Amino acid sequence: MRFRPDLGWSDVTPRADFLNRRQLIGGAAALGGLGLAAPLRAEIQAAPSRYSTDETPNALEEISGYCNFYEFGTGKGDPEKNAGQMTTDPWSVEIGGLVERPGRYDLADVMKGQPLEERIYRLRCVEAWSMVVPWIGFQLSGLLDRIGVQPSAKYVAFETLYRPEEMPGTRRPVIPWPYVEGLRLDEAMNPLTILATGLYGEALPNPNGAPIRLVVPWKYGFKSIKSIVRITLTEEQPPATWNIVNPREYGFYSNVNPEVDHPRWSQASERRVGGGFFAAKIPTQKFNGYGEYVAGLYDGMDLTKSF
Repeated sequence: MRFRPDLGWSDVTPRADFLNRRQLIGGAAALGGLGLAAPLRAEIQAAPSRYSTDETPNALEEISGYCNFYEFGTGKGDPEKNAGQMTTDPWSVEIGGLVERPGRYDLADVMKGQPLEERIYRLRCVEAWSMVVPWIGFQLSGLLDRIGVQPSAKYVAFETLYRPEEMPGTRRPVIPWPYVEGLRLDEAMNPLTILATGLYGEALPNPNGAPIRLVVPWKYGFKSIKSIVRITLTEEQPPATWNIVNPREYGFYSNVNPEVDHPRWSQASERRVGGGFFAAKIPTQKFNGYGEYVAGLYDGMDLTKSF
């Protein structure tokens, strides 16, 4: 994978695609409330990142119209159809566990002092499809440093919003609610790991995990938990929803690995969303092409067993 330090969405995305996205998020993101005004202005001014790929991003209608967010339904188009009813302002994140400064932080406090960057990342779903997404966000490590991680902490746990009156998918026991995920602390502190608050230079759309979500680009997409309301530092490995549901098929680490097939399909290649049904599949890269930054995290581990 090639990376460009000076690459932004405008370098790789037709202007019309960028403008069309406004029809999808409408006034909800841009004018949803005073609480989002400052973060939105900051997102527009976000700097490009040396970690961005030079691959062409998918259009917004593909990114928001083809995604998994089971809280709004199991169909790929359900989040776009149903997520508009989710209230994202005001929003707060409870941070606790093995930290020096626990508390409930509103979104502005979570983002306070964090330099925003545009990260154009590849996203690889465990279902063997992929896309390229121009996130706006900041490194999770910056927030963790600010709240103070205690020496005994080894993992970071995350929890998604659970609000059945606004999330119709949660009214059925498709998976255990609320959705939870976790990372090892060194994974969370890696500079590739970000908390995203925007997409295509504006506030994050609801179908993609507004107003704040995790993005871990070398792992399968379900590890990048959406609409976060709780972050907890722990000494023990935290639960992760899909690992709970079916540990044989979904490991805790869930690193992208073409050498380890899903029990029901190959992971050796992927279908790029937007390429058409008959488009040739793309060979999948180990760690989704980010091995130079993350392979050292797993030195000595058998990734066919700790998958």
